[in-house]
Amino acid sequence: MRGQLLVATPPLSDPNFDRTVVLLLEHDDEHALGVVLNRPSDLAVATALPGWEHHVGEPAVLFVGGPVGDGTGVAVTQLAEGPDIVDLNVDPAGLVLDGPLRIFLGFSGWGPGQLEDELAAGAWVVAAALPGDLHAAAPHHLWRDVLRRQGGSTAWLANAPVDLRMN
Repeated sequence: MRGQLLVATPPLSDPNFDRTVVLLLEHDDEHALGVVLNRPSDLAVATALPGWEHHVGEPAVLFVGGPVGDGTGVAVTQLAEGPDIVDLNVDPAGLVLDGPLRIFLGFSGWGPGQLEDELAAGAWVVAAALPGDLHAAAPHHLWRDVLRRQGGSTAWLANAPVDLRMN
């Protein structure tokens, strides 16, 4: 599932993941790790990580990658073969990349079997990631956009109201 998207189904009881789109960076029998693509913060990359702003796409802010990591930064770029993590401990001045980065504060993580249990319970829709998803110009629209492009009854989820009692 590495490189695929997890799209939260409404309503997800965990507010950390309600209406999120998570890009899976790693997935094996022991764990899964990803970053939330549609939660930009107000913190400019230039302020938080001077020098790195030259390597990020717009919007040039840190994104909230998930509730795990206690302030850990995760930089991700999109390669032809899928997403790739970039080491934030290197000097950004000497860095040569094939494309822009997106930098996340924190990440999303699951222990053994945890993600599989959530998938079985219907908490997530698994969707193919498109090359532009990592750097969506309008990240606030990504949840609806990804659901709509799935077609069929899955696309209907994009129209679910925030409060299902208001339907």
